[in-house]
Amino acid sequence: MKKKPLGSTGIEVSEIAFGGVEIGMPYGIGVQSKADMLSEADAIYLLHEAQEKGINFFDTARLYGESETIMGKAFQGRRSDIVLATKCSHFRKDGKLLPNDALRNFIENSVQESLKALRTDYIDVFMLHQADVEILENPVIAEVFAELKEKDVIRATGGSTYATDETSLAIDTGNWDVIQLPFNLMDQRHSAFFDKARANGVGMVIRSVLLKGLLSDRGKNLHPALVDVEKHIQSYHALTGAEFPDLPTLATQFALSFDGVSSVLVGIDKLEYLYKALATANGQYMTTKMLGNAKSLEYPDPAFLNLPHWDRMGWLK
Repeated sequence: MKKKPLGSTGIEVSEIAFGGVEIGMPYGIGVQSKADMLSEADAIYLLHEAQEKGINFFDTARLYGESETIMGKAFQGRRSDIVLATKCSHFRKDGKLLPNDALRNFIENSVQESLKALRTDYIDVFMLHQADVEILENPVIAEVFAELKEKDVIRATGGSTYATDETSLAIDTGNWDVIQLPFNLMDQRHSAFFDKARANGVGMVIRSVLLKGLLSDRGKNLHPALVDVEKHIQSYHALTGAEFPDLPTLATQFALSFDGVSSVLVGIDKLEYLYKALATANGQYMTTKMLGNAKSLEYPDPAFLNLPHWDRMGWLK
């Protein structure tokens, strides 16, 4: 597994990052309850296997159920061999941002809870969870994150963004060392900021590379409201073949082919998914021509690709 610099943080991360939401809470298409999830023992075995096979970058969050706790148990005694990224609890109550005088304690409490659950005395990348414009513009939040870094409680600051204006602002503020953002074959809007992030030493971590599993064999027999999406997904099979044997391989290597992308976050809750991700990150990237072909097949209405909305509408069941 090849490792890349995470921006200018001084941290090197595996090209595949282990996404930890699925081991901590019911998440994803077809996962309705704990009965559909791995046991704690199996999750720990999966984490160990990932680390022993070359993945050193593990992503979790305060709000991912038992994910932090499971990772803490798994990596006791292995801490120096891994890079841990976790996310602060949400800053909003009833949709409103907490008042400034409460934010400092809230952030400090959240990081202490993460340290305890992860059984560590430092966090490599501590991130904003859903870093919207109001959060990114708040001086208190940025100040507290910077202080945590100065005290060596965290090694790098980060933010998880969704909209393009959030990603642009996160880079421009200069406060955030790492940005985790959605990017995939269907929705390529955030690629407009890759060069700027690279020039500013900001590490880019890609999530949603398989569009919650739709860019795989799960992207079939979708809800009637997604008929155009399903047709478009099938068009990518024209690019698969000997070099890219299936759609997940194509989608993952597409993201890895961009300069400045440090790591691609893959949700892993089965050994077969782990081994597939390992085989995909083989150090080979798309040619300029192939990359151009893939870029040209972006979904024509990327704003429609709103998975939380689809979930609320019941289209992903």
